[in-house]
Amino acid sequence: MSSNHALQAVKRLYRADKAGHAGTLDPLASGLLPVLLGDATRFSSYLLDADKRYRARIQLGVTTDTGDAEGRVLERRVVDTSRAEVEAILPRFRGPQTQIPPCIRH
Repeated sequence: MSSNHALQAVKRLYRADKAGHAGTLDPLASGLLPVLLGDATRFSSYLLDADKRYRARIQLGVTTDTGDAEGRVLERRVVDTSRAEVEAILPRFRGPQTQIPPCIRH
């Protein structure tokens, strides 16, 4: 379901004249989509700019044509690393981050 489809369903359900959402539904993630109705739609920018937290599960050694789990597997490699080595680099990924889409080579 797209963010807009969810928004339209809520708008119909509550018979709202004005509605908006403050996020995007990602088919590979779970979470919530903040929906604002009526005068509350004025506050959407505050929610969009709010801090967010993510929890991820990763698979090392797999390359896909889309850069995500839904893509066609292009390469599989054995990754010889320990849990301690992975945990040692995790602090680099904590804190404010700029989200940059992957560069996909076809």
